[in-house]
Amino acid sequence: MPKTTTGEGSRLEPFRTELTGYCYRMLGSGFEAEDAVQETLLRAWRSFDRYDERRASLRTWLYGIATNICIDMLRSAQRRALAMDLGPASEAGSGIGEPASERFWVQPVPDALVLPMDGDPGELAVRRETIRLAFVAALQHLPPRQRAVLILRDVLTWKADEVAVLLETTVASVTSALQRARSTLRAVGGVPGEPLRPSDHAQRELLARYCAAFERHDVAALVALLHEDATMSMPPFVWWLRGREQIRRVLLAPGASCEGARLVPVAANGSPAFWQTRPGPDGVHVPFGLVVLDVSAGLVTGSTTCLDIDRLLPLFGLPAGVSPAAVGASG
Repeated sequence: MPKTTTGEGSRLEPFRTELTGYCYRMLGSGFEAEDAVQETLLRAWRSFDRYDERRASLRTWLYGIATNICIDMLRSAQRRALAMDLGPASEAGSGIGEPASERFWVQPVPDALVLPMDGDPGELAVRRETIRLAFVAALQHLPPRQRAVLILRDVLTWKADEVAVLLETTVASVTSALQRARSTLRAVGGVPGEPLRPSDHAQRELLARYCAAFERHDVAALVALLHEDATMSMPPFVWWLRGREQIRRVLLAPGASCEGARLVPVAANGSPAFWQTRPGPDGVHVPFGLVVLDVSAGLVTGSTTCLDIDRLLPLFGLPAGVSPAAVGASG
């Protein structure tokens, strides 16, 4: 269904962002979430004459369609993950290996694609928490129907009877699925870290110091801001590191200098996030990676630098200060 503001489309289009957020949590990919929502709205548009508001609200009806589409997409799909879920930590100095398929990874997503930018600030803060990479990766451990139940109940705060109507099941079944889903998430080990908090002075100060240390390539100052068990990963490579000392060693390795690089803020995954840009041969900055940070209690606990720029740029748009010509010249 093309985006429209007439007829049935005008009633469906306002649900696009929240449906995309739901499908992203289900699927772990902004690209797949957009496809799922487009298919949801298309099916709803085609069958709108059969929609019965006495049986379910328009919102519940749309979420039911989206849930079925996501579950169908997940039937044969490999579970998406972060590098830390795929194998043990590497050692600084070891080879980075070969890139893995895009299908392995929980993908970053622009906040604007999945979060309503208006409404209650407290609710927005909660929604930011539940699109963080670590949380979305934890969700991927759940079977699809349990995943849907947990997102609807614990993230979107639907009532048990509303979820039962959506899934065409009983309240008892929904309650049981929710208990099993919560138990699995606890076993996975939780989702440490905190979302981006623009009004939090201490967090803003930490991020400012991190960016300043990175941009002047002050490894000592940068490492001092890391938690002792901080992680570093660079998808699509399975390689990852754990520990402040391991990260220090790799940052000081020959050829590892990020001299001249910049960090440009970007709204991604409800988290502190930045485009890392580097000067090209002509001195014009080009994107190198999308950096998503985990922070907690005044320290950086993890950095994920997503290197699949060709895939990410169409979704996120260009970093500030980078021209399309510069990107084309770097490809």
